[in-house]
Amino acid sequence: MNRKLVDLFFKHFFGVVALFSVLALGAILLFVFVQGSMPFFVPTAKNIRLVAQRIGELTVNGTLYQNHSTFIDIPENASSILVSFPFEDGEAVLDIRINAGEKDPEKKLVFERKDRGELTYPESYVYTVSWPGTIPALERRLHIILPEPPYGFRKFLTGLDWRPSRYKVFGILPMIAGTLLASLGAILLGVPVALLCAVFMAEFLAPKPASLVRGCVELLAGIPSVVYGFFGLMVIVPAVKNIFHISSGNTLLSAIIVLALMILPTVITIAETSLRTVPLSVREASLSLGASKMQTAWRVVLTHAGSGVIAGIILGISRAVGETMAVILVAGNSPQLTYSPLQSVRTLTATIAMEMGYASGRHSEMLFSIGVVLFLIILILNSLILRFRRRMKAE
Repeated sequence: MNRKLVDLFFKHFFGVVALFSVLALGAILLFVFVQGSMPFFVPTAKNIRLVAQRIGELTVNGTLYQNHSTFIDIPENASSILVSFPFEDGEAVLDIRINAGEKDPEKKLVFERKDRGELTYPESYVYTVSWPGTIPALERRLHIILPEPPYGFRKFLTGLDWRPSRYKVFGILPMIAGTLLASLGAILLGVPVALLCAVFMAEFLAPKPASLVRGCVELLAGIPSVVYGFFGLMVIVPAVKNIFHISSGNTLLSAIIVLALMILPTVITIAETSLRTVPLSVREASLSLGASKMQTAWRVVLTHAGSGVIAGIILGISRAVGETMAVILVAGNSPQLTYSPLQSVRTLTATIAMEMGYASGRHSEMLFSIGVVLFLIILILNSLILRFRRRMKAE
């Protein structure tokens, strides 16, 4: 009776844990997809907003604000903005006329009056008016932030420029190309080597040496990616620079080599395990028909273990596409569209890792959009490989 109660308890306990795991994963995916889709459907704000910096007391359209530390919202139907605050021996006045129908952010506001204020345009959709202080650190500033309209999805995917700070331009085509080229190159370079190693370990190496090599390969799989990146930075990058006589070795080729090294342990381990699970009778049947050991290994054993080998390749592709730190260290991180392996590239994951720490507003939302695109790329690649696997199985 006690055993039945224990079994029943663990059955329900595991079910609850599995349910919460699925719900947590679904919540994470939903959050990322919602954040990633917002820039294409929702503007950054409903109306113009003001941010006062080192201005303790100011009046905006007749309303007094004291020590205001958040946004000051201007009504949507307002045709002008009148700001005043005490300044030195008098009062500073800022009078702005709003062109409601103007879409160009540089022509949206017309400054009719700005007493002793200097107007700057630090970035698109943002105006800054500065009043001098006794020292630059005491300079008073008023930031006028215009709402950014929804960004075009097609422009996002096919744009060639990534300038998030000044011009608010978010084109990720060069980063998509860099991600796919680096991953494809790593697969073309790493998978054949991994299959050769797996076949050698499973079919031609004695059990004790094979066990030793298997342990070393599994140890390589546990090395952190930053170690691979540091190895690439200190060894592969200088080698590429010296061999091809270029100014910098931080190139697409360096990223391909490092990624190929990183996926080797994963593909080797899974492929070799799948090869060892092929029944001995299959090998004996092939050998009895006159096939050599090499023919048996490549045409019979490898064919029977095709499902496991393809699973290893899928995991290798996922790691290559999703790798971040190693690519940041060796790829150069230049967001340019290039097909030359000797040019610097930037991947989608590198962009997220490098810019998420300081991004805000529309910039931060666009990084979530990159995450969604990355997820869809991995999903599409894996789906294509699984479809190819089912076709092979049917044939």
